[in-house]
Amino acid sequence: MGAAISSTVSLGISYCACASASSICNACLGSTSPGTSGRRRSVLLLAITVLLSLSFQYSLAPAIMGNESSWRNMFRSAPGLGKRVFRGWTDGCDSYRHEEGGSVYSSGAYHQCVGNAGVYRPTFFSFLFFVIASIATYLRPSLNRQVWPAKYCIFLLLVIASVFMSNLPLFSGLFLHLSRVGATIFIVIQQIIIMDLAYNWNDSWVGRADAADRLEWGSGAKWLRATICVCILVYVLAFTGIGLLYHFFNGCGENTAIITMTLIGIIAVTILQLSGTEGSLLTSSVLSLYTVYLGYSAVSKNPHGVCNPMLAKESDPWGIAIGLVLTSLSLAWTGWSWTADERLTEDGAKKTRSLSRTNNAFRRGHDPLLDLDDPFLEHDGDARPSGIALESYEEDDDIFSSQSRSEIWKLNVILALVSCWVAMSLTGWGQLVIAEEEGEVHNAANPMIGKFNMTMISMSQWIVLILYAWTLVAPRLFPDRDFS
Repeated sequence: MGAAISSTVSLGISYCACASASSICNACLGSTSPGTSGRRRSVLLLAITVLLSLSFQYSLAPAIMGNESSWRNMFRSAPGLGKRVFRGWTDGCDSYRHEEGGSVYSSGAYHQCVGNAGVYRPTFFSFLFFVIASIATYLRPSLNRQVWPAKYCIFLLLVIASVFMSNLPLFSGLFLHLSRVGATIFIVIQQIIIMDLAYNWNDSWVGRADAADRLEWGSGAKWLRATICVCILVYVLAFTGIGLLYHFFNGCGENTAIITMTLIGIIAVTILQLSGTEGSLLTSSVLSLYTVYLGYSAVSKNPHGVCNPMLAKESDPWGIAIGLVLTSLSLAWTGWSWTADERLTEDGAKKTRSLSRTNNAFRRGHDPLLDLDDPFLEHDGDARPSGIALESYEEDDDIFSSQSRSEIWKLNVILALVSCWVAMSLTGWGQLVIAEEEGEVHNAANPMIGKFNMTMISMSQWIVLILYAWTLVAPRLFPDRDFS
């Protein structure tokens, strides 16, 4: 009798625990009911990919290379398994080992190569997952919200299986080259993300200033002062970054050209924005700082040690940290921004202002939150908040219109490109460093790759500047068209 009671209580507690876990997941990640998108679950899978990539690079790869580690001992427990894993992870990296006096020595580039191969494993399957998901959701949008437990299980099983797979030709070969192209494309798309966040930030503060002035004239000035202070701070950071680039990366013509063109581009788009009513100074300042980051990314890929002091380090902690911050912003925008869906439509990507509920930008004296030209008690049932939605008045804050659900495949394409971006951010775009004994000068072990990376990042930087400049010029050239 006691055993039956104990079993009943255990089943009841297990049911309550499972129901609570399911409720928490639905609250945090949205439900799977009809009308939802499942994009938060997609973002969670990519976040898991980032964590797995970091653990593979900094924990599993060194353990496989080391003679004494729990991972290595576990692999050795099965006959032949340890050698298979070791050979698979070092495949393609043997050229960075050398022999002296009958002994084999592993250079820093050799260990970097193995660590990079660890990053390519989870990011490749993440990229493959979202490519397949984009095709599937293009044909049937509801698939993006269905069978997520099976999707997670299949993804994790593939990542586990990748531990026993060889680097070549899949990871360090095909995917490495695809990632460079995909990351370059994502840099341009990241401009849309940063512009959207900056516009919504500017609109929110200006809207708060207008709302405060309607209640008490002059009380909204603090929001305008805060906006100006942030603009000044961001521009100071941008120009300080330019000065640091000149100081640390000077002495080579290609570096000086990239840094100088970055400075000219920042000044040009700022003057262009100030000369008209389009855009906002806050957006220009944020895009300027992002452009400086791209300039740093370009010059830090210079394969010659005399031009690039970053080659003296086995890793680029600042580059990795900034890359992860941008990845986090991109994931937050993709998963929680109401404007993400509209920005990825054909018309939404061309808009120069943020997407507010009335599709109009906040303008000083024309606050849509308190527009005296509209009936005070009139309610627009179709109104939707803009920016990153922190809370919703609906029971389910992940409900989309049929048009938004039909565009969900584009979000999967974005996440596939983010997978490429993560792979490149954590591995320095696949560039390896080798030290020369004379004068301890550090050069890239694969200089052609370094030149290629510099070119790709510099091109993407100028595409970003040109696209932003076009959003400022287009309304002036075509005043009859609606660019609001």
